[in-house]
Amino acid sequence: MAKVTSVVWLFAAVVVGQALTPSTFLTTIDKARLKSVFEAAFPVNDVINAHYSILGLKMMNIPVPNSQEACKKVTSLVDAKSVSSLYHASGAAKALGSCKVNAANAQAFLSESIKDTASVADIFSAFFALKNLGLSVDNTKVSKALAEALKKDDSPLSYGYAFLVSAEIGGDVKKMFDSIEDIVAQADEVDEKYLQFEGGLYATALVIDAAYKLSETAKKAPTIPEEKVLKFANYFLSRKHVHQTRSAYHLLSVVKTLTENKYHIPVAVTLASSVAVSQSMSTVQVRVSNLMGAPLGPLTVVADSAKHLRDDAIVLSKKPFSAKDESLYEINFMESKPAPGFYRLTISATPKKADKRFLGTSGAFVEVKVTTQVSIENVEIGIADKDQTTASRTTKLQYPKKAANTFEADSHQKIIMKFQLKDKSSSKSVSAHQTFVKLTNQNTNQEIIFVAQTESSGGYKFDLDVGANAKEFGQLSGKYGMELIVGDAVIENPFSWSLADVELNFADAPTPKTKESQYAKKPEIKVFFVTLAILFICWMKIGANISNFPMSLSAVGFHVCLAGIFGLYYLYFTCLNMFDTVRYLGLLAIPTFLFGNRLLSSIAAKRKGEKQ
Repeated sequence: MAKVTSVVWLFAAVVVGQALTPSTFLTTIDKARLKSVFEAAFPVNDVINAHYSILGLKMMNIPVPNSQEACKKVTSLVDAKSVSSLYHASGAAKALGSCKVNAANAQAFLSESIKDTASVADIFSAFFALKNLGLSVDNTKVSKALAEALKKDDSPLSYGYAFLVSAEIGGDVKKMFDSIEDIVAQADEVDEKYLQFEGGLYATALVIDAAYKLSETAKKAPTIPEEKVLKFANYFLSRKHVHQTRSAYHLLSVVKTLTENKYHIPVAVTLASSVAVSQSMSTVQVRVSNLMGAPLGPLTVVADSAKHLRDDAIVLSKKPFSAKDESLYEINFMESKPAPGFYRLTISATPKKADKRFLGTSGAFVEVKVTTQVSIENVEIGIADKDQTTASRTTKLQYPKKAANTFEADSHQKIIMKFQLKDKSSSKSVSAHQTFVKLTNQNTNQEIIFVAQTESSGGYKFDLDVGANAKEFGQLSGKYGMELIVGDAVIENPFSWSLADVELNFADAPTPKTKESQYAKKPEIKVFFVTLAILFICWMKIGANISNFPMSLSAVGFHVCLAGIFGLYYLYFTCLNMFDTVRYLGLLAIPTFLFGNRLLSSIAAKRKGEKQ
């Protein structure tokens, strides 16, 4: 039973590793993009973006553009009556160095903001604003207010703020430290690979970053399972294209924390070479690094297995990579003579000096495809009777030559073709994902495409019953060009080969018609309008009384505009196009609406007066 349990746990570890080991990191391009996000906040227009941008650039060891001007703007934009503004302005000034925020009465205002009724975010901002400004802080008061605020709002983001405050205060942080496990348990899992909190990147990055900072103060590893650390790491890297300064800074901060902390360092295994492997490019290179792309020290990197994704064939096992530099490792994959196709390499990376901090060192994988050049051989094309009463007449062809003679077939015959695709390097038969036969009418350019089928022998066969497929051709007799198209993701030399010309004769073939363009001019529609005549006749029939017609501007205007609309309809059918008609109708609609509204209002008012 113990052996079975060990096997189960080993299998689970492999599955977890395969699914969770990060397959990317913050590359040079990613860092340049983050740098541009931070630099876009200059010149400074608001203290919030300035704060996060200055912190981000400082973390990347990049000088702040025109720091003196940035300091002047930050100090001029600060709102001394806003806790948030004081926090961001003081944080930006502190990060700039030699920059001071002159906020009168900041000590009293910020101290008063730390109270039992304040939110966790306000307590956090007031606490760090006091710290940034070098003012005194009552830590006991802060801890008490924080405990009360968390009773009202115990969301992960609030606890993230609380972790950061507790980490800064120090002392007995056991109660807050024990909360890490409960908060992490609230994270939402996506695709069994990512973990995130409600609130997205900002909330997730702040909470995890704060948890590790609190762990540094507590001098204990955070109670976060290794599997969840990898899932959080995958989530952060999936969001590395962020363009908001606040989220960009917190992304950079948490990724840096996950590369420098004393407890957990996720390992990233990334394909560094082309996904395509061939005889001319036989090596597979992988980069093993931390999430910032930095090397992890001397490692033993091994390809535990390489499995063909179509038939699960294992082509190599326990093959070591050779080190090219501190983080780049390579293996000659073609030495194992793999067949063309897609492969998954399962990789493990073991530090030569044991380091328990490293996570995801086993079960990592990269996927590559083995490509090859193919040749087409044993090509035969011919015509045969459907009832097989006579032997088929075939002609052998050599790529890329075209048959010299035109083949002729009628409704009682069929076109047959056979060929083989072979790997040029091994001479073995191969199959292709795309093997199409295209027949193109040389008069109308109509194209009909069929699929060549594989045979048990490994070759391909194309068999076209002319009569049975007459409908596909529209029963259009004539000369057709026959073309073979071969392609595949693993074929380096896909080709299109014009094989031959074929004269097809269908029974009761229709006369070819010239296809009329859908954009050709259509016959003019003649319409005789009797609208007005019908209108007046109807009025006479029903005894319309126009003596009560109100002689007001609104009544006359409305009916004139209405007549204009009817006239516009007439012009639409005689000389205007739809776009001109809509434009004029829009112009007429405005006065029609205004006059009509006033007319109806006056009629309603008149009837109300008569009733009274």
